[in-house]
Amino acid sequence: MAAGEEKEQGHRAGVYKQKNKGHKHGKHRTKGDIERENKGRVSVTVLTKKQRREQRRMDRRHKANQIRRNKKDMVLTEKRRLGSKDGPPHLVAVVALHARVDAAAVTKLLRAEGAGGVVRHEQCVSGVEDSFGLILPRFKQRFIFLRPNTADLHSLLDVAKISDSLIFLLDSTEGWDAYGDYCLSCLFAQGLPSYAVVCQGVSDLALKKKVDSRRALSKIIEVRFPGSRLFALDAEPDATLLLRHLGSQRQRKLGFRSRRSHLVAQRVSFSPSSSEGGGSGGSGLGTLYVSGYVRGCPLQVNRLVHISGHGDFQLSQIDAPSDPLPLNVTAPRAVKPGKGGDMDVMEGADQEAPVRVLMKADAAQRESLQAEAEVDPMDGEQTWPTDMELLEAEESRKNRRLMKVPKGTSDYQATWIADDGDENEDEESCDEDDDDEDDDDDGMMDEAMDGDDEDIASQDPGSGWVSEEEEEEEEEKDEVYATERAGEDQRYDENMDEAEEGEGLKRYREARANVLFPDEVDTPLDRTAKTRFQRYRGLKSFRSSPWDPMENLPLDYSRIFQFQNFERTRRRMLAEAAKEEDGAMVGWYVTLHVADVPASVMEGVQAGRPLVLVSLLPHEQKMSVMHLLVRRHPSNTEPIKSKEELIFHCGFRRFRASPLFSQHTSADKHKLERFLRPDAPMVVSVYAPITFPTAGVLLFKQRDDGMQDLVATGSLLSCDPQRVALKRIVLSGHPFKINRRSAVVRYMFFNREDILWFKPVELRTKWGRRGHIKEALGTHGHMKCVFDSQLRSQDTVMMNLYKRVYPRWTYDPYVPLPLPWVKREVEEMDDSDME
Repeated sequence: MAAGEEKEQGHRAGVYKQKNKGHKHGKHRTKGDIERENKGRVSVTVLTKKQRREQRRMDRRHKANQIRRNKKDMVLTEKRRLGSKDGPPHLVAVVALHARVDAAAVTKLLRAEGAGGVVRHEQCVSGVEDSFGLILPRFKQRFIFLRPNTADLHSLLDVAKISDSLIFLLDSTEGWDAYGDYCLSCLFAQGLPSYAVVCQGVSDLALKKKVDSRRALSKIIEVRFPGSRLFALDAEPDATLLLRHLGSQRQRKLGFRSRRSHLVAQRVSFSPSSSEGGGSGGSGLGTLYVSGYVRGCPLQVNRLVHISGHGDFQLSQIDAPSDPLPLNVTAPRAVKPGKGGDMDVMEGADQEAPVRVLMKADAAQRESLQAEAEVDPMDGEQTWPTDMELLEAEESRKNRRLMKVPKGTSDYQATWIADDGDENEDEESCDEDDDDEDDDDDGMMDEAMDGDDEDIASQDPGSGWVSEEEEEEEEEKDEVYATERAGEDQRYDENMDEAEEGEGLKRYREARANVLFPDEVDTPLDRTAKTRFQRYRGLKSFRSSPWDPMENLPLDYSRIFQFQNFERTRRRMLAEAAKEEDGAMVGWYVTLHVADVPASVMEGVQAGRPLVLVSLLPHEQKMSVMHLLVRRHPSNTEPIKSKEELIFHCGFRRFRASPLFSQHTSADKHKLERFLRPDAPMVVSVYAPITFPTAGVLLFKQRDDGMQDLVATGSLLSCDPQRVALKRIVLSGHPFKINRRSAVVRYMFFNREDILWFKPVELRTKWGRRGHIKEALGTHGHMKCVFDSQLRSQDTVMMNLYKRVYPRWTYDPYVPLPLPWVKREVEEMDDSDME
């Protein structure tokens, strides 16, 4: 019995028995089952999280919709306001891109009665003969059309900066010529507003030729104007269609003009100051009265204004005369004034209406014209030291070991010079300017590229026997040909400038040497290298080695202004300008009283150049170090050297300066480039008035004959006087005896003192080896160097030395007018035809 009971009990599993996961039979609860079991009961935490999440989602969606709606309403408001009674008239410039295009015929069609417009004001823009105001009762819009002189590139660029739309006139066969393409490059670089592409003469062709011509023109304009529509303008209905398109097309927003109030002068008069005795001499100052429509943003009377090509000035008063171009559809066509009047005057009530004074400048709040900081020659002087400071100086003098360094070396520079004790001897001081050193460094490379040109005389041996008569005829022909050839050579030589040819050859050789041997210079034989290169220092790492940006600054830096944070100041200035609602509002017709203006401004207007006036933001009249990011234009093939005088178009400003070229990197030090490179963007540093980005930049180089060639295009980068640009020179040597880890190098230095002076500087080779100078061998410049691996016999040992460079202060706001390019080309062609 006992045995049976033990058999029935069997084995019982312990607490450590393995328990496998149960099979998922698919009978899990759904969301509906869970809701039915909960019977509507929801946890408080779940409910609040869900509501908060849904609320945040809806808020973001509503906010995005509101922002989108506000932007759309703003664009529609600006679009509807332009050309209406509440906004300024739509300013349109007619630009001819080909010499065979008749721009006067286009303006004649636009002002015709069949186009649906009413001309209210002839010569609407001061200085431009072919300009008129046009009112379209059908569209309830008003326009101002002007045809600038395309031969005057400065005037064309000034008009394009403030125009709302441009009409590009193309030839029916070629589209645009070489000068037209040149103008398009400049316009695209500085910022292109809305435009319309128009051609003439297509409607007069046969149907087959008309289709082929339009197809060919479409392929041509696709390069410059992708996706644009081509308008034919041969009749008055075509003009109506073009006017409708100009009034309803989308306007391109240009940042540099939308953030600043500007206007184009429609009426200009000049009143000399009483101190000048009432005269109107070229050097006398006076008050300039400029009338026009305010554009961009409200105009403040206490702000400075800039007149393109003439400088910065102050406003004394703003008046509100009657609008010369009211949107009145019942008004009759105005009668053209006589030829004797310079400015147009509206007849009737407009002339008799009193002028209302809007605002006058406040002397306490008006911005100053001060462009440079006041230089205090005693700014660097110190007061008499205290007794404690004298004791500390005496103790430091006793504990400090004196070390001889070159003249002009700072304490920071002296830390890079090794203390060799008695080996350092007295050295001669070198008082050379940086400009002379630059010329010497560049001139040392000329010898590497100089070569003797050999003339190979070509001989034409005769074949076969000829008679005496044939020989005489051949000799006479040769004499005639030689005489004609000599005359052609003489005429060709008369038109050649030998000095310019020699300068171009020298510049070409320097650029070629800089490409083959970048930054390499020769050690002078007549003086020691440590005297010649005393302003240079070595860097262990160009990227990570420190360089104090406030060390040994030139005297010109005491004349400039600097921001603690330029980007923060820029955002604040632009935000404040966008919120301003005081002053002369956009669309008002005002008269500005510009004080202390030279009489040369009025002479430019009388010469037929339009007057463009723009209001400056705070601090934009002050001088600083401006940096521009540019890329070399493909049409420029001549080498452009650093510190060479160029002409700048930066936003609304034009000036001449001598810039520096440096690499565009994200490091705290930037390598100087001796020439403007064609394959990479470059940073151009120059002393110039402060301008807040964004703004287009154009760089021109003026020839000796008055022509101006487009060199580079780009945009404004920043304002940073502490941006460090380092000039590098490379001293090269040749390995004379090569061992496993060491080598004897020669031709880098020529005396023992220079080797000991530059001993702390690291060496490198063209094949990537690194090393240092171990000791000097003899007294003729041989030195023993140790490298990280064995050298090759064809390798070159190099030493990199650096110094900081600064641009030259050659800022000149006066830019001479360029020679008309088209006129010059025609004159040369006529001379060749006469020959």
